[in-house]
Amino acid sequence: MWNDGWHNGSGSGWLAMALMMIVFWGGLIWLVITLSRHNSGAHHPPPSPPPSSRLSPEDILHERLARGEIDTEEYRQRLEALRTHRTP
Repeated sequence: MWNDGWHNGSGSGWLAMALMMIVFWGGLIWLVITLSRHNSGAHHPPPSPPPSSRLSPEDILHERLARGEIDTEEYRQRLEALRTHRTP
C-alpha cells in the first residue's frame, strides 16, 4: 500500500484536508472581523459637550460661521435678529 503521510491507505486523508480547510477559512474570517471591529472604533463622532457647558445662541451662530455653514451676511442678519428679539 502507498503511504505518504496524507493517505494512510484507507482513504481518510480527505478528512484531514477538510478539517485544515475549515480551520484556515475560520481563522481568516475571524481575522477580518477582528480587524474591522478594531478599525471601526476610530470613526465614532466626538462626544457632545456636557449640558452644564451649554453654548449661547450667539456662540452657536459664531461656530456655524467658523465652520462655513453660513456666510457673513447671514451671520449678521441672524445675530441682529437674536439681539432684537431677546427676552429679558
